[in-house]
This record gives sequence, C-alpha cells and structure tokens, in this order.
Amino acid sequence: MFKWLNTSFWDFIARKILRNRIALIIALAAFTVFMASQWKYMRFTYTEANLLPDHHEVNKQYNAFLDKFGEEGNLIVIGFKDSTFFNTKNLKLWEDFIADIKKDKAVELTLSIEDLKVLAKDTAAQKFKLVPFINSKDVTDSYLKKKEKELFNNLPFYEGMLFNKESGAVRFAIYMDKDVVNTAARKTFINKYLNEEKIEAFEKASGIDLKVSGMPYIRTLNSQHIIDEIGLFVGAALGITSLLFFFFFRSFRATLLSMVIVTIGVMWSFGTLGLLNYEITILTAIIPPLIIVIGIPNCIFLINKYQQEIKKHGNKAKSLQRVISKVGNATLMTNLTTAAGFATFIVTDSELLKEFGTVASLNILFLFLLCLIIIPIAYSYMPIPKEKHLAHLGKNYMKSFIQWIENTIRKHSVAIFATAIVLLVLGIIGIYKIKISGSLIEDMPKKAAFFKDIVFYEKEFDGVMPLEIMIDTKRPKGALKSSTLRRIEELQEAINEVPELSKPISIVNLVKYAKQTYYNGNPEFYELPTRQEETFILSYIKNSTKKENENMLKSYIDSTGQYARVTTFMRDIGTDKMAKIEERLQEKIDKLFPNERYTVTMTGKAYVFEKGTHYLVHNLVLSLLFAIFLISMLMAYLFRSFKMIIISLLPNILPLIMTAGLMGFLGVPIKPSTILVFSIAFGISVDDTIHFLAKYRQELKANNWRIKRSVYATVKEAGISMFYTSVVLFFGFSVFTLSSFGGTVALGSLVAMTLLFAMMANLILLPALLLSLEKSVANKEEFPEPTINILAEDTEEDSAQRQ
Repeated sequence: MFKWLNTSFWDFIARKILRNRIALIIALAAFTVFMASQWKYMRFTYTEANLLPDHHEVNKQYNAFLDKFGEEGNLIVIGFKDSTFFNTKNLKLWEDFIADIKKDKAVELTLSIEDLKVLAKDTAAQKFKLVPFINSKDVTDSYLKKKEKELFNNLPFYEGMLFNKESGAVRFAIYMDKDVVNTAARKTFINKYLNEEKIEAFEKASGIDLKVSGMPYIRTLNSQHIIDEIGLFVGAALGITSLLFFFFFRSFRATLLSMVIVTIGVMWSFGTLGLLNYEITILTAIIPPLIIVIGIPNCIFLINKYQQEIKKHGNKAKSLQRVISKVGNATLMTNLTTAAGFATFIVTDSELLKEFGTVASLNILFLFLLCLIIIPIAYSYMPIPKEKHLAHLGKNYMKSFIQWIENTIRKHSVAIFATAIVLLVLGIIGIYKIKISGSLIEDMPKKAAFFKDIVFYEKEFDGVMPLEIMIDTKRPKGALKSSTLRRIEELQEAINEVPELSKPISIVNLVKYAKQTYYNGNPEFYELPTRQEETFILSYIKNSTKKENENMLKSYIDSTGQYARVTTFMRDIGTDKMAKIEERLQEKIDKLFPNERYTVTMTGKAYVFEKGTHYLVHNLVLSLLFAIFLISMLMAYLFRSFKMIIISLLPNILPLIMTAGLMGFLGVPIKPSTILVFSIAFGISVDDTIHFLAKYRQELKANNWRIKRSVYATVKEAGISMFYTSVVLFFGFSVFTLSSFGGTVALGSLVAMTLLFAMMANLILLPALLLSLEKSVANKEEFPEPTINILAEDTEEDSAQRQ
C-alpha cells in the first residue's frame, strides 16, 4: 500500500531536497505569496455558531419559524435603572441620542419613550388606532413625571417588555432590519451609533448609566473580541515557544529558523481560510496559534536529530541526509496522527467543526512539509554548530531528569502500575460526575462591558436570549379563535412560573390590551374578552389591521392567522437546566394543545444552541472513537501486533480518562469548547509514543533484541526530545488561558494538562509496559520486518558506533 515509504524512498527525498535547494526555496516563496493573496477573502462570522446540521429536525423547525416570522434575533435593547430620566433635560438628550439611529436604513422599528405608541379607541370607525404616548407640545417635568406613573401603573402590556414595575428599570428597543442583521452592515451600524464614545457622552451629560444588549449587539462585540485575540494568541505563542526553544538549544539561529517556519505556517493557515472561503469563528480563530504550538515540536525533533548526528561524527552533509532519511518518516507519522486528531471533526455533521477540522489538518501537513524542506536547506548554508550549541544534549538537569525516569522504571514498576490503576479508577469515577452544559453566552468574556450589561438584563428582565414557541392551529385565522387564545394564555402562565424565563409576549397580550383600551384604558380590564365581548372587541382588532396599522398583529401571528408565536427570553443557564425547562413546558403543551388540532414547536436561538450542544457531544464522542480507531490502524501497520497496539494506546488513553475525571471532580462541564480537548490531545500525545517506539525498534535491532538495554537506551535518547516537545506544547497551549473567552481558556488548560499527563505516561508507563511484557512482545515476531520500513532504522555503522 505504502511501498514508496521505504528507506530508499526517504534517501531519494533527502537527495532531491539537498540538490534542489534554490528551486524549492523559490517554490515555497511563491506559494507563500499566493496564500497571502488569499487573505483578502477571509470573512468574519456575523451569525451565531449553529452546531446542528442543516437537515436536523430542530434546524428545520427553526427555519420554518423564520419563514413565518422572520429573524427573531434582531432586537437591541438600551436600558437603565434611574428615576431621573423622566425630565425635560434628559428626554432631550435621549431624543438627540436616538434621532440618528432611527433614520438609519438598518433600523426597522424603534420602541422608545419619545415615539412610544399606545392604543386608543376610535368609536366612529370601530377600530383601534395608535397614538403617541407623549405629546411633544406639553412636555414639562411635571408632565413627564405623570407619564412615568402612567407607564408603570396603567400599561401592563408593556410590563416586562419596556419596564420592570418592581425595580423601576426601563429599557427601549431597536429592531434591526432582518435583511441586514446577519451581515457586515450590522457591525457598521453598531460601531457608528452604539460605540463607547457615544454612550459615554450621553452618560456624562445625563448622569444615567446606560446598559446596551440584545443579540445583534452581543454578537458584534463578541466577534470583535475574537478578532482582537487572534493577534494576542499569535504573539504570545511566538513569544513563549521562542523563549523555550532558545532555553533548550541556546542557539539564536535555531530559534530564529523555527520562528520563521511557524510564521510561514501561520500565513498559510490564514490563506487556507481565505482560499476555502471559510468564516473566522471562535474555533478557526485558534488555528494560527495552534500551528505555532504544533510546529515547534517538528523543529525540535529535526534540529535535535541534526545536532545529535553532528555530535556523533561531525559530517554536515551526512547529518543533513540522515535528518531526512531517518527522522522524516517517523515525523510524517506523528504529523499524520496529529492531523487525524483534527480531521475526525470532519466526519461530524456540524459545518462549524468540519471547517475547523479541514483547515487544521491541512495546515498540520503543510507544516510538516515546511519543516522537512526548510530545516535541512537552511542548515546546509550554515556553518556546523559549535560546541556550545550542542551542550544542551548533555545538560545536567536533563541527565538528572532522565536518570530519575530510568530509576523509576527500573526499581518501582509495581508502584507505576498501581498508580496507573488508581488513576484509572479515579478517572472513571470522575467521569460519572461530569455534567453537560452550554449556552449562547456562557463562554463569552466575563470582564467585558457588554457581558456586565447582559447580567443587568438577566436581573431586571430575565435575560436576552430568545426562546420561541410556534403554534400551528392548522386552519386560517385559527390563532384568533377564543379557544386558542385561552390555551396560549394558560401556556404563558406556565412560562411565568419558570424563574429562568422572562414574561412571555404573544397575541394574547395584544388582545388583553385591546380590551383594556376598549374600556377606556382601565388596567383592571387587562384580560381576555369574555365570549360576549369577543364579537365587538375582535372586530375592532380586525378593522385596525386593514390599512396602515397592519403591524399591530404582524409581530404575533403570520399573515394567514394560522400561526401564532409566544416569545420569551432566557437567562444564561446550562443545557441541563434548559432540558428540565423544556420537559416541563412540553408537558404543559401536550396537555393544552392536542395533536389532532395543533402542532406546537419550541425553537429560537437559545433552544437551537441547547440541542446543538447535545448533538455535538454525541458526535464528538464518535469522532474521538474514530480517532482512536484510525490511529490504532496506523499502529497496526507499524507493528503488525495487537499487543503493541494495546501497549501504544494505553499511555495515551489514560491521560484522557484522567483529564475527564478531573473535569468531573472540579465541576468543569462538557460543552462545545471542552469536548474538543480529547480528540486534539489524543492526536498530539500519540506523537511521543510513535517517536519512542520508533527509537525502541532501532535499539532492539542494534542490541540483538536485548530488551532492557534497548528500553533504557530509548529513554536516554528519545526522552530528551519528548521532554522538550511536551514542555513546549504545555506552555504553548497554556497561552489560550490568556483568552477572555471561558471556552478557549478551558480548551487550552485542559489540553495542556492532558499533554503533560501523556508525557509522563509515555516516559514512565510505556517503558514499564515494554519491560513487563518483554517475553511476549520483544521478539522478531512482534516486530516483523515490514515490507515498508516506515520507522527509521539505524545503519550498520550506527550500530557499530553504539557497540
């Protein structure tokens, strides 16, 4: 199958690279220029992450709702909790603040104090009409105070929508045009009218602390935070990895060379996003720093091998040849397993994860080619490393660390296995404590001003994340039937009993308001009409929607009158609580709306995200299993032994179980950000196993299948590179803890922790397993001579030197 991947092939590749240095450098430069030219096609996401595939039933229901009522996430709210607002000075300041906003084409409707409309009864025309709440000709401080009392006491229709009667908090609404809310025009609008300077200017002049929120506003500022953090991550990753690299190698040119390689890799990753026309999301934004963190270990293995060869015989040409021929195929395998860890996301049905997996896996393979070509070519033009550049190979701290590893394996094998079993049991116990969680705003930056405003709206108005219930009455005008209205009212009463949900809004509220208006605005009549009252009150409503007042019903029922909507907003709660609320509401819906007469669906952005989280967890568990299977097949091909597959997988699965158990004990939930940890960490941690076993195979052959000598020799030589790369990966992934996004922090810290566990498992548990099972695995039958020499082997000359 892979017959071209034999030793002679890699010798051929080595000759081609070293003999065509100029041509290859020109080709890489041209490709880099091409990829840079694709940056202009990069796009930033303007919608929430949809974790469900398009064909999923929940998505179909959501799209059906959008077809009937349009985009439901187009509301921006501006509020405050300050009784001094209702005076002539502040009203004028507010009118000036909102005036330009209302004129913009991106705005569909505003619901503000100066243009607030209330229902009035037109007895002559037998209809309701909308009249201004405030008469601009009569504005005085005393008049506004009177209107404030009227708003809070006489207009229950607007309670929960515009004000909180108990606390006195007030909010006004801006409904964006549904055609622009998910486009770049939304960002332009937010930055122009609701920027920090304009808000602070109003606050300074009025003394009122404005709170701005709503999904369009949150999404815009959240996206900007994602963009800002790309530069932070890239800079931090370059900084920490370059410092560690220099600390290990004490060579400016080796450090600079590695930084150049990963910088080119970052440029290519941006180019890939543009070339494939993918959006930059919270996931794809972490790919450039990932490339840096994953690329440095490649440089460490190749440069370390070159320096080891120089230290052996001092022949530069021979050393460069061997870097490619002896380490090239092992490095290819490690990059393939890392890429496989990311590529498993492609098998999910989530477009978000498919794009992330595609770009990440492609660029990991690109990075391998960059390292394999640039490092030998660069060193071919450089002088031979000086003794001080090779001193790190015999550093005292590394000798001490490797000696400790060797002594532990030699003298404490029982303790190693006992510790592994205890950690395994504790991990499994912890796994049973893990909860699934996730919400649209859970991982957003907690310190950001817009997040503090979200907290204000959760406290005063029970949240900003829309949850919709669509009721299909299965007949035109069915939404206005008395029986339907009373069923909806009872459903709203059930929603009111859920503390995590806001006061619901529906056609019922409007009909109640119509009755109140019919009885001259008396709030005691804010209730559904009796059967005797329905005839004339509903006729007033129908007469009111014939011409200019069509919008009166448009927000609550569709144009046919067959579909009605109930809108509520949800606090930032986890998917576990959301599932309980859904179950509670579904029981009420099933009781109130019989299937033969109604079809009722729950939907909305919050609901879709909750379902997407559960779907994602299920799919990523499958993708992790697929990654384990795929890497097992690679191991099977390398070693042709079931026992060796088990031995190679154990040191990598144990850290995953440990991390999952730790998440359970620490209360870190499984959510879209943390579930990614396992596939990523597994794909990377297997690299150490491959390098260790590749070297172990060489030592077995060189030492006539003497197991102990081969294991200890492998620990001494491979252990240094494994330690270097693991430390770089640990600190590299730790840069994600600088993020203001909780999910990114969790991803970085958990992957870093898992890789640290994996390093110790591969340096201690793996050798201990090989020693304990030496009679059954350390023989030529378990390590057959493959038709493909996929693992680099020592030459006879190397074996002689070792003897």
